[in-house]
Amino acid sequence: MRIVVPTQPTGPLPDAWRACVGTGRMNLALRADYRDSLAQVQRDIGFRHIRGHGVLSDDMGVLRTDEIDGRTHTRYAFSYVDQVHDFFLSVGIRPFLELGFMPSQLASGDQTVFWWKGNVTPPRDHGEWVALVQAFLRHQIDRYGIDEVRQWPIEVWNEPNLTVFWKDADQPAYFRLYEETARAIKDVDASLQVGGPAICGGSDDEWWAPFTDFVTSRDVPIDFVSRHAYSSGPVQRIPFGVYQTQMPPQDLLHQFDAPRRYLAGTPLAGLPVHITEFNTSYRPDNPIHDTAYNAAFLAPVLAGGGDVVDSFSYWTFCDVFEEADVPTSFFHGGFGMLTHRQVAKPTYHLYAFMARMGRDVLARGEDHLVCADPDGRVTVLAWQPVGGTDAADVAAEHRVELSLPVRGDAAFVLRERVNEHDGNAFAAWREMGRPMSPTARELDLLRACARPSVEHDVARTADGRVELDLTLARHEVTFVELTPVAPAHHEGLDDRRLLGADDDRLVARHERGRA
Repeated sequence: MRIVVPTQPTGPLPDAWRACVGTGRMNLALRADYRDSLAQVQRDIGFRHIRGHGVLSDDMGVLRTDEIDGRTHTRYAFSYVDQVHDFFLSVGIRPFLELGFMPSQLASGDQTVFWWKGNVTPPRDHGEWVALVQAFLRHQIDRYGIDEVRQWPIEVWNEPNLTVFWKDADQPAYFRLYEETARAIKDVDASLQVGGPAICGGSDDEWWAPFTDFVTSRDVPIDFVSRHAYSSGPVQRIPFGVYQTQMPPQDLLHQFDAPRRYLAGTPLAGLPVHITEFNTSYRPDNPIHDTAYNAAFLAPVLAGGGDVVDSFSYWTFCDVFEEADVPTSFFHGGFGMLTHRQVAKPTYHLYAFMARMGRDVLARGEDHLVCADPDGRVTVLAWQPVGGTDAADVAAEHRVELSLPVRGDAAFVLRERVNEHDGNAFAAWREMGRPMSPTARELDLLRACARPSVEHDVARTADGRVELDLTLARHEVTFVELTPVAPAHHEGLDDRRLLGADDDRLVARHERGRA
């Protein structure tokens, strides 16, 4: 059935989808591959903030001690932090600070997480922790100015509801850490933005009410709330990887909305809600991240997530990432939109398509988003709807039929496609035999195969409309741009005189009209 898209917009396209993006630990931002990847992401997509772990962990060298003649000397060192934040700002992205993990010299225990051993125990002395946080923030302000740092949200810790990220998932201990940290931040500057509790799914019932009661009863500063969201099920291990079941995409949107549902009617209702991590799988070794299915799955989430939250941060922008260990194969199910060496995955193209959508929403449905710009450009993002593990398998094709309002007599139509074949480096890599470490030539081929397929044409309007009929292949995400044509006059030009010409193009018709 053809959908008649209205002429008047319903409102601006929410940009919560590009407000933040995730990254591996901060130390990785010192690497050339990481920097090349983020620079490309910023050119093609342009996120506003970036969030990752470990800004205070040992490999950033922030808290340093030296023993001399039985006396301990302490120094705060910001060389690595400066290099990371200088680079972020140079490519147009700001930190979304996650304060963690615990420097080993300050930790109360030796429990760590990840291959790179981030310490997840409370501070042995909260006064020392407060001094570190304040020294860190004052250094940022001295270096970048208070007006800049006020634009950096500050999140206290990461997933304290999980024992792997916070010793014993000790709720009272986290609440104390949150209070000490929030007050310390506000003592530096009252306008700095602090929030939490950065919990993942599965603990909403146990955390939101106690957290709300704690911060309100003690008048603890809080400027936003944060949560994480993943739609995958239990891990099914294979050597160097996993598979998992999937909930449908709507489950992610339901999780996005959880903070507002749980906080409704409380003093925290109305605070900004930031989903500071989300993806299909929460594992960095699940091949779903490399697939066209992943892009089709997330398309309705990007199109609709801004209705329920202020930001939702894709975890992560590239595969330079080492939580589970150093990856053993080029494609390995990494979280990234980009592989190592900047090969784009289908999900990368979904984001790049979103970045090119028009300013205002004309229509949105279960398989499409239509936007327009004031200059008359109309854009369409369309996808084949997919479900989770329990859903029926999708058809080989999916039809989207739209009647679009377009100014003028004609429009240049550009279409780009990503599916199981087009714009799919993962598919090409499998056809190559799955080389674990591609050669330079193989990398060139993979980059070529990663480009979306491109189609173009001229569509004539009828009564100010263009009838757009799209046939999408399996797991396809497609982007269509319609730009009103304003023909230029070329004296004497007649495309009929071209050798091999067998069609009527716009300029030829235009010139014949002058004859």
